Amino acid sequence: MRKQRIDYDSPVDALVAIAKRLSNYESQYQMEYQMESEEFFDKFCKGLSEDSEDFVEWANDYEHYIAIRGEIEGYLQQPAPGIQHPVSSIQRQ
Repeated sequence: MRKQRIDYDSPVDALVAIAKRLSNYESQYQMEYQMESEEFFDKFCKGLSEDSEDFVEWANDYEHYIAIRGEIEGYLQQPAPGIQHPVSSIQRQ
């Protein structure tokens, strides 16, 4: 298996691309395995699925999806510069 590096313009672009690949895996294996990516990844990590090249790629893509989604969620939790969080701007009497 050759490693391939793909650079994206933003984390959102990367997330969309990986989500499309995950959807392709799910479509490809839906009839045979009847699993979505989350269930597959759980079984793969527990050693309950084969280590075929396709499965390793699927697991790697799902792991990247989780990491990038977490990164984006972290960005969304941070207030924009110069904007006060609504709760902190309320004055108590």
